[in-house]
Amino acid sequence: MSLTTAQKGLNRARRGVAPSGAGEPSGPTNRTSKLSAQTSRTFFWLLLPSIVLLVLIHGYPLIHAGVQATHDGSLIETGNFVGAENFATVLSSPAFWKAAQFTLLFTIVGVFGSWLVGLGLALLLRTKIPAGGTFKVLLLLPWVVPIVVSSTAWNWLVATPDSLIPSLFRHLGLGAPLFLADPTLAAITVMVFKVWVSFPFMMMMISAALASVDSTVYEAASMDGASRWQQFSQITLPLIARSTYISWILMTIFCVNDFPTIYLLTGGGPVDATTSLVVLAYRTVFQDFATGPGIAIAFLMTMTLVVISVILYRQIRKSSVE
Repeated sequence: MSLTTAQKGLNRARRGVAPSGAGEPSGPTNRTSKLSAQTSRTFFWLLLPSIVLLVLIHGYPLIHAGVQATHDGSLIETGNFVGAENFATVLSSPAFWKAAQFTLLFTIVGVFGSWLVGLGLALLLRTKIPAGGTFKVLLLLPWVVPIVVSSTAWNWLVATPDSLIPSLFRHLGLGAPLFLADPTLAAITVMVFKVWVSFPFMMMMISAALASVDSTVYEAASMDGASRWQQFSQITLPLIARSTYISWILMTIFCVNDFPTIYLLTGGGPVDATTSLVVLAYRTVFQDFATGPGIAIAFLMTMTLVVISVILYRQIRKSSVE
């Protein structure tokens, strides 16, 4: 069967047309309806108490943090007003840009690494495998187990030359790598650890999205001659695109704000090789007692996350399947 015929079949399948290739998509073409003015007002008054509560809970800390970011105070006093000097100091600091570079790499690996592993496992779980229920529970353990327990276990595995994995390397004649003492290996270890504790979340998000895809879509594509790769790239990925972008937004926020994963495993070392922006902000405020620059770092992180979230949210709105 020609590629053109397969492509037409894929397009019909994505629109929900029956395997026979005839007919029109069932249901109304426009699934969104405008709420009446009365219903909109009802929703507004129902949401108003929650909105007011959120503003009260988050508003004061945000305003207080903004005041601290423009002063040269400490944890016990506000200090003198310095305007944007704290932001200028942070942006001119080599330590900030080194932490920003690691945060970017950590986030990219954490988001896309956990997404790829989660996607592969979610597709695997759609097939019939022995002891599938037990397998699913075991896959959730890295996410369910408290991060303190997981980081302790990984420290036991890689922290010293006598740990299990370095000992295994030594017995295989590959030397005894110091995973948490070498800057490059420490950064790789932290990123692999992040993927390890995050892939169950991605797996659940993708599994939920795949569960909503009608199996007849794939039957229609198969009958029209579409290959497995064509079904995956042109049916599966587009149909789960919205869930994918949502999971990317959430995981980006999780990675950028991830303090315990890094601090419990390496403390930001060695030689600041695994110091992220959130770890740097913590050190600046609670160890150097420089409240203004530390909060300035946090504000810069927040603004960056807002920009990334807006970009991905626009992709969510564009990802509807035609």
